[in-house]
Amino acid sequence: MMNDESGLTHQFEITGGDFSNAGKTSTSLKEILQEIGIDPSIIMRASIASYEAEMNVVMYAHRGVLTLSITPEKLRLNLKDEGAGIKNIDLAMQEGFSTATDEMREMGFGAGMGLPNIKKNADKFNISSIPGKGTSIDITICLDKSEKK
Repeated sequence: MMNDESGLTHQFEITGGDFSNAGKTSTSLKEILQEIGIDPSIIMRASIASYEAEMNVVMYAHRGVLTLSITPEKLRLNLKDEGAGIKNIDLAMQEGFSTATDEMREMGFGAGMGLPNIKKNADKFNISSIPGKGTSIDITICLDKSEKK
């Protein structure tokens, strides 16, 4: 974890296919935010967004890195993964759309709410993907209530 005048930054490594450790990144992120005194409503939004992003890496990518950056104005989550990528982002953003396998669904995942939940909990949301290479998601949550969207 780095801390300087411009803010705090922390990186989390996520391993694709590692369902036994799924959720640990978002739990650690939540603990960091609680420790530094971030508003509980913002912690909840960041926890939901990071969990959904983390699960997408576990389910669909080889590996990923989630970077948490906090300044006095905003909290930013940037996820970059190496994996199959998303062929049709518009389709993937629709609630209920999922490419989860039967095995993933049996574990309780794959309801098709991941990306829509991330977007709902972000003030700013950006996603890009290259099929066969990976996906990048940028999530911003404003800490100053007047800065929203």
